Amino acid sequence: MAGQLLQVENLQVSFGPPGDRTRVVNDVSFSVDRGEKIALVGESGSGKSVSALSILRLHDSVHTEYAGRVVFSGRELLGASERVLRGVRGSEIGMIFQEPMSSLNPVFPVGRQIAEPLIVHRGMDRSAARRRAIELLELTGIDHPAQRVDAFPHTLSGGQRQRAMIAMSLACEPRLLVADEPTTALDVTIQAQILDLLDRLQRELGLAIVLITHDLNLVRRIASRAYVMRNGRVVEQGNVESLFVRPREAYTRMLVESRPEPLVPEGERRSGAVLAELEHVRCYFPIRGGFFRRVRSQVRAVEDVSLTVGQGETVGVVGESGSGKSTLGRCLLMLERPEGEVRFDGRSITELRGEALRSLRREVQVVFQDPYGSLSPRLTVEGIVGEGLRVHYPDLGREQRRARIRRALAEVGLEETMMWRYPHEFSGGQRQRIAIARALVLEPRLLVLDEPTSALDASVQKQVLRLLRDLQERHGMSYLFISHDLAVIRSIAHRVAVMHEGRIVEAGDTREVFDRPRYDYTRRLLAAALEYRASAEALSGAAAERVAVDPT
Repeated sequence: MAGQLLQVENLQVSFGPPGDRTRVVNDVSFSVDRGEKIALVGESGSGKSVSALSILRLHDSVHTEYAGRVVFSGRELLGASERVLRGVRGSEIGMIFQEPMSSLNPVFPVGRQIAEPLIVHRGMDRSAARRRAIELLELTGIDHPAQRVDAFPHTLSGGQRQRAMIAMSLACEPRLLVADEPTTALDVTIQAQILDLLDRLQRELGLAIVLITHDLNLVRRIASRAYVMRNGRVVEQGNVESLFVRPREAYTRMLVESRPEPLVPEGERRSGAVLAELEHVRCYFPIRGGFFRRVRSQVRAVEDVSLTVGQGETVGVVGESGSGKSTLGRCLLMLERPEGEVRFDGRSITELRGEALRSLRREVQVVFQDPYGSLSPRLTVEGIVGEGLRVHYPDLGREQRRARIRRALAEVGLEETMMWRYPHEFSGGQRQRIAIARALVLEPRLLVLDEPTSALDASVQKQVLRLLRDLQERHGMSYLFISHDLAVIRSIAHRVAVMHEGRIVEAGDTREVFDRPRYDYTRRLLAAALEYRASAEALSGAAAERVAVDPT
C-alpha cells in the first residue's frame, strides 16, 4: 500500500487554436499515494476539473496544449502514446464524470456500457459482463438493477445516471479513481451509500481516489488531504483537519463559511391566488422488450399527485433520486403527457397543442438538472440565451435582444465577453448559470427549477439563491423548486412537498415539515442529512459544537 501512485508536477494547460492559446491551469502540483484519498477543491471555474481530466489527456488534442509532468505508477502520461493511454483509461485509472448524461452513450443501454470495459480490458464474454454489470448497479444502490441494466440513459433520473456512471468507472477495479463531482446529483441517503462503497473499495482494493468537488462536507467525509484551487492555481494545501478548522488563506475561509442562508423570513406566507395546480396527476413510462419492442411493464413515475403553486410563492419538492420529483415538474411543463388535470392561471393546459402550448412556454420556463445536456453545443451563449427571445419576441431588433441577453447574464454573474463562447468552454457551474439566464431572459411568471444549484459550489449557490429570491420579489415570479438538498429547500421555499415512490407523502409549511415531520420517510431523510454533516465534521476533527442540531 505504501508508495506514491500519482505525481503531477507543474502542470500547465492551455486552450485555443495553435498560436492563440489561453492558459487555464498554471503550475499545479499534487500527489497521491497508493490507497490515499485526496481532494481538489475550489469554486466553479477554478481549474480543478481541467487538472483532473489532464491526467488522462481527455481534452481535445487539437485545441489543448500541456506542459509539466504526470507520472502514474512510474510511467509518464503526458507524453505517452494513444495506445498506452487506452490501456490505462478505464483499466488502471477510472473516471467518474460530472455530467453523466453527456458521458453515457444515448443509443445503448447502461448495462452494455458498464460491460464494455470488462469485455475490452478483462476479456469477459458478454453474458459474464452483463452479470457483473447487474452486480455493480446493485452495489451503487440503484433500484431493480436487473431491470435497469437494460434501461437507456434518458429513461433514468439524474441520480440513477450518476450511479450507472460510477458503476462503469469501478468495473475493472482500477488502482486510481478520479471522481469529478461524484455525488452532485445524489440525495443524502444515496450519497452515504456511495461514500461507504468507495470507503470499502479503498480498504479492500487499495483504491486511491482523486476527488474533485465543491461540496466541503464531502471533502471532510472522504479525503485525508486537500488542495484548494483558485484561478487555475493551488492557493493552499494540507491535511483536511488543518485546512477546514484552521485555514490560512482568506479564500479558503470563505469557502468553509459558505452555506445557504435563510432567505424566507420566519412565518412568511404567500396567500396570493393559485397560479399552477396539479390535480390527481399520474405519469407512467412503458418498459419495452423483445424483437417487436412490446410493452412488458410500466414504471410508475408519478402516482395520484395533487399540488398547488401560488402567485409569488416558492414550493419545494424533495425526495430521493427516482422518487418522481423531476417527472412531476415535466408534467407541469407539459413535457410529459400525464393523466389527471394540470391548470395554469385558472385554465386547463392538459390538452394544449401547437401554438397554444408554445405561447404557454413564455410564461412557464424551466432550468433542467443537467446543463450540459440541455445546452446546444453548436450555439454560442448569445444564441442559447437569446433563442427564446427570437421565438417569443420576433420583433426585437438585434441590439435590443443583445441588451436583454447582457442583462440576464449579468444577473447570474457572467461577463458580457462570455456571450461569444460555447458551452464546452465553461465549467459545470458556469453552464448551470447560462441555463438559468436562458430561462430568466423571458421574465416568466412560473419557473420550474430542477436541481438548479446542484452543480454550483457553496459560494455561487448562495449568490444564485439570493438572485432567485430577489427576482421573485421584483417580478412576483413563482417557483417549483426541485432539489435533493434539504438546506437549499429550507433556505428558499415557503412550502415543501416530500415525494417517495411517485407519491407526495408529506406536504406543508417548510419549517413545520422540517422541524416537526409527521411521517417516517421524512424523518429518515432529515436524519440522513444530519448524520452526513455530523460524520463529515467528526472526520475533519472539527469541534463538536459546530455540528448544528438543524438537520439541514
